[in-house]
Amino acid sequence: MADHYFFYIARCKDDSLYCGYCKDLEQRSKAHNEGKGSKYTRGRLPLHIVYHEEFSTRSAAMKREYAVKQWTRVAKEELLLHASDPRRPISR
Repeated sequence: MADHYFFYIARCKDDSLYCGYCKDLEQRSKAHNEGKGSKYTRGRLPLHIVYHEEFSTRSAAMKREYAVKQWTRVAKEELLLHASDPRRPISR
């Protein structure tokens, strides 16, 4: 069985966006919401994973996380909008 890794974006209670990577989205969401996730999200619960991409290697998921973390919030919001309507162009 092939391993799969995910890059994800979560929206926190304060409407901030958190980017991360993991092997199991459900388990990671649960860990975050139990206060066992990142230090950043602990004070911003609950959070909901609102976007994810799947990768075949951990390295690829980590590279995507790093790249998206460099984006502005506006660019991340546009990615989320595009994901909800793929016909919508991304105007970065």
